[in-house]
Amino acid sequence: MVIKSIAETSYSGMFKIAPEEGSAFYVRKEYLPEDLFERLGVGEAFDDEEVDSLLDAGLTCAVELKAVGYLARAEQSRFGLTRKLIEKKYDKKYVEAALSYLEERGYLSDARYATAWLNTRKINHYEGRSRLAAELAARGIAREVATAALNEFFTENDEDEICRKAYEKMSKSKSGEKLMAAMLRLGFTQKQIRNL
Repeated sequence: MVIKSIAETSYSGMFKIAPEEGSAFYVRKEYLPEDLFERLGVGEAFDDEEVDSLLDAGLTCAVELKAVGYLARAEQSRFGLTRKLIEKKYDKKYVEAALSYLEERGYLSDARYATAWLNTRKINHYEGRSRLAAELAARGIAREVATAALNEFFTENDEDEICRKAYEKMSKSKSGEKLMAAMLRLGFTQKQIRNL
């Protein structure tokens, strides 16, 4: 492969490469062996092994751009974003490389996702700490990240007040042991429920 043109894009550190034959693609220094990036230039020729490295970098950039599209719409967890990208038939090794890059740069953050998810969840749901922790775990959030997000969430939101609202809502359709079981499933402790 011989490079016909190379130009930096509006994405900082990403370059568009147009070979003399074939389609143009994007690369980023971080996705290439160091010596290969230094050789990128118009008229430069590359052997098959180097072309494979360039194409791997190009596929990783394609995944990165798709991931950035998802992140532009809403916070994402690494687990959820990985799942979405693999469902789009991107190779796992490119997904891992792109998401690691985005995490290193602070564009992807499980902690930010957990905080955003909790604040959105509270709009239509009244749930206690254990239920929210289980929901975050199901979304691939590590226990220590979830615990920190929950601690912050419950400093800003009174868990006893949330329990009271859940109880008022549930008591319209349930009573006695069924009400207690429903409240426990919502993640409230027996002590919180009995204190109502």
